[in-house]
Amino acid sequence: MSLEFLLTSLIVVLIPGTGVVYTVMTGLSAGRAASVAAAIGCTLGIVPAIAASVAGLAALLHTSALLFQVLKYAGAAYLLYLALQTLRDTGAMQIDAGTERRRVPAWRTIRTGFLINILNPKLSVFFFAFLPQFIDPAATSPVPQMLHLGAVFMAMTFAVFIVYGFFAALVGERILKSETVMTWMRRTVALAFAGFGLRLALSER
Repeated sequence: MSLEFLLTSLIVVLIPGTGVVYTVMTGLSAGRAASVAAAIGCTLGIVPAIAASVAGLAALLHTSALLFQVLKYAGAAYLLYLALQTLRDTGAMQIDAGTERRRVPAWRTIRTGFLINILNPKLSVFFFAFLPQFIDPAATSPVPQMLHLGAVFMAMTFAVFIVYGFFAALVGERILKSETVMTWMRRTVALAFAGFGLRLALSER
């Protein structure tokens, strides 16, 4: 495994995307334990994309306009749904929605993080283009190497998201006591999800 792969992966993981936004806002609103669940869900959402790239299914996704469009709009619709639910929430700033201050079950937080990534078809295309660049051309079979690189990428994703979530939880303990701050945070999160959803809907392969 090259240093180039590690540095490139770290940069990709650090760039804020829907998974980062979800993990951070979960940490802000529900604390460390919930942010861990969000990080787990987002990381697990990478598994199908890596599996698809290893199996070559990402190539089909890249060439099939219909399949790509279906997944793309499903993902965009889900992000817009999250944006709407965030705006409708009037209690603790739970992205999984609800109008009362209540603890969201960990499995729901994990599920939401998982769906955010699995419904993004560009993730599979990304791994299909990204991982082969770091495969040894002399290797008998690229599959073991791709699986290894994918596992390292997932571990890095989980570690970075945990840091994001824990920091957000620490900040959340201080700022979310203000209803005014909570209102603006909800609006910011809703705008972020809506923006990601619209960008996904308008994106090309």
